[in-house]
Amino acid sequence: MTLLLDSFWRALAYLLMPRVIGLSLLPLLIAGGLTIGWAWYFWDGAYATVRQALEDWALVDAALKWVESMMGPHFRAMVVSLILIALAAPLVIVASLLLVALLMTPAIVSLVAERRFPALEKRRGAAWWQSLGWSLAATALALLAIFVTLPLWLVPGAVLIVPPLIWGWLTARVMSFDALAEHASRDERRALMAEHRWQLLLLGIVSGFLGAAPTLIWAVSALALVLAPVMVAATVWLYTLVFAFSSLWFTHYLLAALHARRAAAVVVVEPVEPPPPMPGAAPPGAALGTDLRGPLA
Repeated sequence: MTLLLDSFWRALAYLLMPRVIGLSLLPLLIAGGLTIGWAWYFWDGAYATVRQALEDWALVDAALKWVESMMGPHFRAMVVSLILIALAAPLVIVASLLLVALLMTPAIVSLVAERRFPALEKRRGAAWWQSLGWSLAATALALLAIFVTLPLWLVPGAVLIVPPLIWGWLTARVMSFDALAEHASRDERRALMAEHRWQLLLLGIVSGFLGAAPTLIWAVSALALVLAPVMVAATVWLYTLVFAFSSLWFTHYLLAALHARRAAAVVVVEPVEPPPPMPGAAPPGAALGTDLRGPLA
C-alpha cells in the first residue's frame, strides 16, 4: 500500500511537468482528429440507422412518443445522439489508451528512470513490436468483453461499473508490459506482473473509472450536444491526460518494484579468514611434506 500511494503522488506531480504535457499533445491531436473525422463522415448515416431502429421497435417507439409529449419534440433526437456517443466512446477510449501507450509511455519510462533510477540496468526484455502485439491482443479481448457484456449495460447502474472494469483490466495489461519492457528482462517482467497482479489490477481499475468519467459529460448535459465539436476535443484531451497519469503511475510503481527486487537479490560475499592455528600444532600442509634426509641417513 505504501508503494501504491507513493507512486500515486509521484504520478500526479510528474503529470504537471511541462515535458509530460508536451508529450500529451501528439496523442491528443491524433485521437481528436480521428474522432472528429469519424463524426464528420459517418454521423448522419449512423444517426439515421439508430433512429430507424428505435422507430421499428414498437414498444420503444411508443415510450419515446409518450416522453416526447411531456419533454418536447427534441427528446428523441437527444436520445439517438446519446446512444451513438455511448457506442462510439469505447472506440475513442481504446484509441486514446493505445496512442498514449505507444507514443508517451516510452518517453515517460525514460523520464522516470533518469530522475529516480539512473543506475537501473536496461535489460530490454521486450522489443517495440512485442509491446505492440501485446497491446493489440489485450485490446481485442477487451473489445470482445464489451460486445459480450452489452446486454448488461441495460441494467440500471451497470453501465457505470462494467465498462470501467474492462478498461481497468486493459489498462493494467498494456501499461504494465510497456513500463517494464525497456528495463526488465523477460523473466523479471513475468515475475513482477505475477507477484503484483492484484495491485496492478487495482491501479488499472482506478484508471478505468477515471477514464470513464469524461463520458459522463455527455450524459449529464444536453449542452454538450450543442457544443459537440468543442466537447469532443475536451473529452479526448481528458482521456489523454487520464491515460498519461496511468502510464506515470504504473511506471513509478513498477520501476520501484524492479529496483527493490534487484537490490534484494544482491548477495554480498565477504572473504572468510581461516582461524588462527592452535598452539603447538603443525603448520598447514606440514603433514604432506617429506623429510628427504630420513631415508638417506
